[in-house]
Amino acid sequence: MKSIVKNGLEIIAGALIYALAINYFLIPNRIGEGGVTGLTALGYYTFRIPPALTNFVLNGILILVGFKFLKRETVFYSLWAVLWISLFLRVPVFLPYHTSQTVIAAIAGGVLMGISMGLIFRAQGTIAGSTILAKIVNRYLGIRNGSAMLFFDLIVAIPSGMVIGFQNMLLTVLELYISAVVLNKYLDALGAKRSVLVFSKHNQAIGKALSTNLGQGVTMLKATGFYSQQEMDALFYICSNRDWTAVMPIIMSVDPEALVVTDQVRSVRGFHLPEL
Repeated sequence: MKSIVKNGLEIIAGALIYALAINYFLIPNRIGEGGVTGLTALGYYTFRIPPALTNFVLNGILILVGFKFLKRETVFYSLWAVLWISLFLRVPVFLPYHTSQTVIAAIAGGVLMGISMGLIFRAQGTIAGSTILAKIVNRYLGIRNGSAMLFFDLIVAIPSGMVIGFQNMLLTVLELYISAVVLNKYLDALGAKRSVLVFSKHNQAIGKALSTNLGQGVTMLKATGFYSQQEMDALFYICSNRDWTAVMPIIMSVDPEALVVTDQVRSVRGFHLPEL
């Protein structure tokens, strides 16, 4: 229940930032978007269709697709995100950001969009639209969420130049690129794991210290030195970035001469990390 409440609140925060980016930076400066959001903006520019209505209808269709390919919890969190985005998009806009330097609006909108989607993705949800498709591609092909999302967004953004003009189409592409980069960096910084491989004569003691202090399992592997042909244990450990700062001091306190190999891990499946 604690996890559900935490994810729900993160999604609400992400939805608020997302709506601020759309209503205060993108629409006032006629900057488009990709995916369903891009179609939402085009519908508003061309036919004055309320963004909340277009967002809800089109995303509802894509969420039905998500039921077939994604986990049920992801789909339900996505519904929660779409609901709050639709509500926040209906909030009256006060002091929208109009500027002749529209590149500033594109950069600001891209950063806010990246942060908002990072919050929602971290909470196991999506904003539907292209992010549903990106999640599916990430799950089955391993392509990073931001990169997959950028591909699907550009399919809508580039043709939008016929409605919003060539210059604004270029600004849209810039905004999409920035949001994809921010999303990837956000997920890498907060969602990635680290793997640790330790070679030491004291691996049993190191494993016990890591397990006792950090409360996670440690894997012992059998290894053989090529030159000496001597068998020894190799310790393999996966941790969050939050715990990483404690891992090296624990290892060094047991064996300062241990050989430690570390690497950044983009995705871990079937592995439980407490309170993440």
